[in-house]
Amino acid sequence: METIHRFGKGGVPHFLISLRRLAKCALDKRDMTQNTDAWKSKGKYFTHRGQNIFWREEGREDAPTLLLIHGFPTASWDWQDVWPDLLKRYRLLTLDMVGFGFSDKPRDYTYSIMDQADICDELLAARRVSAFHILAHDYGDTVAQELIARDIERSGRPELRSVCLLNGGLFPETHRRVRLQSLLLSPIGPLVSLLANKRKLSQNMSAVFGKAYPPDNETLDSMWDMLRLQHGERIMHKLIRYIPERVEHRERWVGALQTAKVPLKLIVGSVDPISGSHMASRYRELVPQSDDTELPGVGHYPQVQAPEATMKSYLEFRDRLASVCS
Repeated sequence: METIHRFGKGGVPHFLISLRRLAKCALDKRDMTQNTDAWKSKGKYFTHRGQNIFWREEGREDAPTLLLIHGFPTASWDWQDVWPDLLKRYRLLTLDMVGFGFSDKPRDYTYSIMDQADICDELLAARRVSAFHILAHDYGDTVAQELIARDIERSGRPELRSVCLLNGGLFPETHRRVRLQSLLLSPIGPLVSLLANKRKLSQNMSAVFGKAYPPDNETLDSMWDMLRLQHGERIMHKLIRYIPERVEHRERWVGALQTAKVPLKLIVGSVDPISGSHMASRYRELVPQSDDTELPGVGHYPQVQAPEATMKSYLEFRDRLASVCS
């Protein structure tokens, strides 16, 4: 009987190519797991309304405190690429808000921006922070806007000294939803959450990242794995309620930007279809003495896609503040 061999490029049998691909996938998966596990291993938990909240702190105690607030639907892990540079200068404090990342993701829970801001306040109080700065992204921008509003309203809080916002829906009128967000907000939202999978998440992430800086497989794998911990994909229709919240509280949250007592900085990936250049233009219209930077070709995740450019812009902002204060 004649033996037939199937060959691929370079005369390598197809079955060997398949084995190599499987081995590479296994290595990529191992690297991704080690990456997220390493992040988790340096964190701790505190309790909020009966839920376990993951948080992480690193840096010199005498350094300025920087609170990093993540976006939807990801987690504090998003900051890993800028963490080392920030750590050289600041005491870093971050968390996975309830419903995200390594924190609990209860199904019977009322998720709200106000509640997430309360969680941030609890962490600041627990760590006895007397003064702090904020670096926020996406959903975290709205939480930051609420914290600015509280800073304006009340004394007796830790002193907020500056806020830097990355791509996010600062203004409801400029927020352009992707299809998944609209479906999650619709009456079939619970079904959309139930049917969520890595392929659909990857498609949406690729769209908001843009063509110049697409997400690699490791990033997509990590984002999906962080999302599906405790079946977090099944509550996305609950978490997405922040979009109508932005409409309901527009006067308060946009007003916070317009009347903030602290320096503000906006860093925007310009090609982001959700909150890119069009949002930055609105920011310049509404926020007096605005300080903003657009990163060409970068999409919705500047801290992931272009960490060096993001850090350059952020550190220049902080250096200017330091020179004014000195």
